[in-house]
Amino acid sequence: MPMYLPSFDVGGGGQVLDLETAVKDGILGGGVVVVHGGVLEKKLSLKKMMEELGSIEVPSVFICPISLEPMQDPVTLCTGQTYERSNILKWFSLGHFTCPTTMQELWDDSITPNSTLHQLIYSWFSQKYLAMKKRSEDVQGRVLEILETLKKVKGETRVQALKELRQVVSTHDSAKKTVMDNSGVSLITSLLGPFTKHVVASEAIGILVHLNLNSDGKANLMQPNKISLMVDTLNEGSIDTKINCTRLLEMLMEGKDSEWEVLSSLSLLVGLLRLIRDKRHPNGVLSGLRLLKLISLHESLRNSIVGIGAIPQLVEVLPNLNPECLELALVILEALSTLPEGALALMGCCSTIPNMVKLLMKVSEGCTQFALSILWAVCKLAPEKCSSVAVEAGLAAKLLLVIQSGCNPVLKQRSAELLKLCSLNYSETIFISKCKLTKTMQ
Repeated sequence: MPMYLPSFDVGGGGQVLDLETAVKDGILGGGVVVVHGGVLEKKLSLKKMMEELGSIEVPSVFICPISLEPMQDPVTLCTGQTYERSNILKWFSLGHFTCPTTMQELWDDSITPNSTLHQLIYSWFSQKYLAMKKRSEDVQGRVLEILETLKKVKGETRVQALKELRQVVSTHDSAKKTVMDNSGVSLITSLLGPFTKHVVASEAIGILVHLNLNSDGKANLMQPNKISLMVDTLNEGSIDTKINCTRLLEMLMEGKDSEWEVLSSLSLLVGLLRLIRDKRHPNGVLSGLRLLKLISLHESLRNSIVGIGAIPQLVEVLPNLNPECLELALVILEALSTLPEGALALMGCCSTIPNMVKLLMKVSEGCTQFALSILWAVCKLAPEKCSSVAVEAGLAAKLLLVIQSGCNPVLKQRSAELLKLCSLNYSETIFISKCKLTKTMQ
């Protein structure tokens, strides 16, 4: 039976009718000779090329019908269907004696290497791989030129060079590596100081936030004058600049047990709250909450957050947040509720109890846990006052749902304690009527 030869569009404007035509017309270049930078190189590994190219769109004729991955060693069955060798052999080892695509019974169990398709696959990936390498070399060369330029220029020329470098670094991994391998981090960091213009700071921060900074690079950026510049830039920059500033500060502080005092600046906290309240930019809200959460986890800084009036602002934005941001906001509020001043601020906000009750059993188990913890901190301060507000908001019914659910025992125990606290001011009959419970819940 003749081997199945699929048609294939090489993407160069012409249609290859079949693999034999491709070979005859010289498209394959069987036995590819790789010339790179004028130097004859060893034949490239197909597996290596596939790995380095990553997830690119591959012609369907190269895809194994079993794994849906590009084939490296294609073999053809007697039905004319082609598969990756390892995949079809595994199919046979499972006791199947059929063609996976057509489900025909096989009259011949032999497999034939499809060398024509293998050559076509190799040629296609070689061209893509060498084109990628060429682009990478071009990018690396341009990055080195920009770094040299930044050593010599000032003013608007420096701004334009930084802007181009930011654009290249944000889109090419090879550019990031070139910057880091050629002392680019220290060069860009040196541009940040007390007299740096905000436009320069904005572009420099936009570059640094895309790099994998080592401990020396982070230590250099942790200097007070540089942190102060980042905070000023956060408060005065565009939304993209604000997000870059918060991400860079987060990168600098992650994993550190000390040095958090540099982030106790009231100006920073005010800037973060302004970013979090701006619901027009969800990415800004997320980045602001991520950094504020890191700050709130350090007990010595919580008083500063409470002191600038963060609690009522966070409580008010809760209904507008997506699940990811909501959980971050609840983590912050729970951390602040451990302070007496924080619990008092939560109790003084009229939206705290209604908003927390609405979140129980609604978003995630994590959100339920944080909301219960906050409700407990508030209600135990003034049980008589807060329990009546909580019951009117429907807390009792929600607590019973938590107790009856399959959530973890700690949540159930906290719910039972909170339910008991809420019922202290009522007789059993009145409490049941107030809670508007169903007969099952009663």
